[in-house]
Amino acid sequence: MSIENLAQYFSTIEDPRCSGKVEHRLIDVLVIAVHAVIACAESWDDIVLYGLSKLAWLRTFLELRNGIPSHDTFRCVFMLIDPDAFEAGFATWVGALTAGFEREVVAIDGKTIRRLFDHGRDQSPLHVVSAWAKLVKVPLAQRVEYQRRGVSRAWCWASAVSTASRTRSPPCPSCWTSSRCTTAS
Repeated sequence: MSIENLAQYFSTIEDPRCSGKVEHRLIDVLVIAVHAVIACAESWDDIVLYGLSKLAWLRTFLELRNGIPSHDTFRCVFMLIDPDAFEAGFATWVGALTAGFEREVVAIDGKTIRRLFDHGRDQSPLHVVSAWAKLVKVPLAQRVEYQRRGVSRAWCWASAVSTASRTRSPPCPSCWTSSRCTTAS
């Protein structure tokens, strides 16, 4: 598996845009964005710049009949697509990349982003749990929770990602929890 085969893992994502106004295929938008982010793009403009600089190479495996989408197109597509479907496709692709490795150390990290809460609205701070494959140096996944109870579910999810990385049998892609998870509701 290589980075050029990424499109096949996103083929099941439903395109939520109005079909009459679409100038760029959903697959093209998603694949360019993932490639750009892997290459350290940090904004929609960076993604467009990456696409323009790699246009000849991208055309070897993408259609790109109208060139590189604008930054607004990238932003709108990512606002509209189902994030769970995107995550499942990305995780499956990463799993295919790491299939040739015997063992993998998965670093699991949790952080609470301080001062991102509002006592007046009874809003708790933001909690982020990440899973990182150390050998191949790629993020496996990340979960964001706004409630403390959600963090325990996220830890069970991260444990399931770690187990799936070692056994090459992914947990349920719809919820990313293992059968041992007792906190998921």
